[in-house]
Amino acid sequence: MKLAKTRASIALLAITGLALAGCASGSRGGGESGGADLELLQTTPAATSEADKVTWNSTYGELASLDPAKAFNYSENTVVTNLCEPLFQMQPDFSIEPNLATGAETEDGLTWRIGIRDDVTFWDGTPMTVEDVVYSLKRHNDPAEGSYWTGGVTANIADVVKSGDSEVTVTLNTPDQLLPSSFSTVLGVVVQEQQRKAAGENYGNPDTGVMCTGPFQYTPGNWKQGQSITLDRYDGYWNAEKQAKAKQVEIGFVVDPTAISTALAAGEIQGSYDVPLPALSELSNSTSGSLYFGEGMQIMAIISTGNGIFGDPDVRRAITRATDRQAIADTVFEGTGTPSRSVVPQAPWDAIDGVAELRDEELPDLGYDLEAAKAELEKSDADLSQPIKIAYPSERSFYADILNEMANGAKELGITLEPVGVPSAQFGVFFSDPAAREGYDGFVTTNYLSAPDPLLHLISVAKTGSDQNYSEFSDPAVDAALDAALAESDPQKRAELTVEAEALIMDQQPWVPVTDLAVRMYMDDSITGAPASFVYLYYPWAADLGSAE
Repeated sequence: MKLAKTRASIALLAITGLALAGCASGSRGGGESGGADLELLQTTPAATSEADKVTWNSTYGELASLDPAKAFNYSENTVVTNLCEPLFQMQPDFSIEPNLATGAETEDGLTWRIGIRDDVTFWDGTPMTVEDVVYSLKRHNDPAEGSYWTGGVTANIADVVKSGDSEVTVTLNTPDQLLPSSFSTVLGVVVQEQQRKAAGENYGNPDTGVMCTGPFQYTPGNWKQGQSITLDRYDGYWNAEKQAKAKQVEIGFVVDPTAISTALAAGEIQGSYDVPLPALSELSNSTSGSLYFGEGMQIMAIISTGNGIFGDPDVRRAITRATDRQAIADTVFEGTGTPSRSVVPQAPWDAIDGVAELRDEELPDLGYDLEAAKAELEKSDADLSQPIKIAYPSERSFYADILNEMANGAKELGITLEPVGVPSAQFGVFFSDPAAREGYDGFVTTNYLSAPDPLLHLISVAKTGSDQNYSEFSDPAVDAALDAALAESDPQKRAELTVEAEALIMDQQPWVPVTDLAVRMYMDDSITGAPASFVYLYYPWAADLGSAE
């Protein structure tokens, strides 16, 4: 078995689930360097020929709908991204390229003219029209659609109109120089208006499906609920260079870590993203496949609800610096993570030139340092006798290990931090219903950037009223800094302004960042080609899969 990697090795420590009390770490620096200078993959070797069928697995289980407007999580996006395409497309190196669009122009960030391809067909052979594009972009602002993407970028869209035979114009309320990046996500996906309206409330279900333009198509009946979904290659796909190499891809819904590990090792499943941590040890010894570790856009963090003493930024800063996050990266995540220095994971920043030194100067030190933690806490007037209650999904025991390590650090400061397990079905509501969060001071998240630009994630997390601002955090200086960056047309200046905003946010930490996560992917030696970086929620990863023989 070969461990696919670039210039640095990743230590696979087979100790998942160990409590971290008293755990020693080789590096106490924490936030900046991490324990192993990981340099990770973006791609895997290209397929040498077609494959008749590839079997894959969705570790997070079965999707709820094929409707792109309902694709706001791993299970849905992993499937839908191979079927339904956006105007722009995120690449494995995190760059953005025109896709169904030919390009975009703006003079002021308020009015965007977007060219639309005229050679694209839906799976039924009918042309994709400008009208389909206008309809699709407007869906997210239509309350009747119930889009999970309403708010944020969509709330800033004033209108979308056809402005030419092959052009749409998007008018915004406030300047946004990153609209093409946002349109590389579900926000830019185009569906066929006629089929959407005809399907009504059955749209996206197993019997009706969707009608899109991607390299794979869905045939009603190919979704076996509780088991798997099969995607068929669309031979009329408009982009000959990215024609799917597999005739069929079957995606299973196995969630049990042991079952996933056994099936991958036996070749019953040929590949999977999000390989469960308990499976890494067994799969690292496989003689029939390879583990791949890729550049990630994921972060594990603790989100403040704004309640209790954890609602105090001084307390949050102190707990961050009292937590040995390198130990968490080395043990819980088995060396496949690094201590976070920000709510934005490192890889998207690495793709932007000229900001590394500035970030080193501007961002606060988050390294493990008890004396520094105590100094932070001295700034607080909070009643430290109050316990901090942090919720986590009880079925995912590794979160308890992480919170126990944080509790150890908090104890050194005279603070009681209590992990509270909540059933997953109940925990999921934390992200949508403020009432569900009542009684808790924070909750865990394994989160990801929807688009590869750090600024968009910072806005989502920290701008007043944004979609992932769960504590109602509001700071006029932060809002002004984010608005200034978003309105800046010069990429270099925009990056510099983004760092300034990031530093302001990290000084207060509405989210306490814990660990940046690498992509964990496994492929049987009979197949190859899947991107290794974290683009598989928005890029048609299955189209790159093919035979390695």
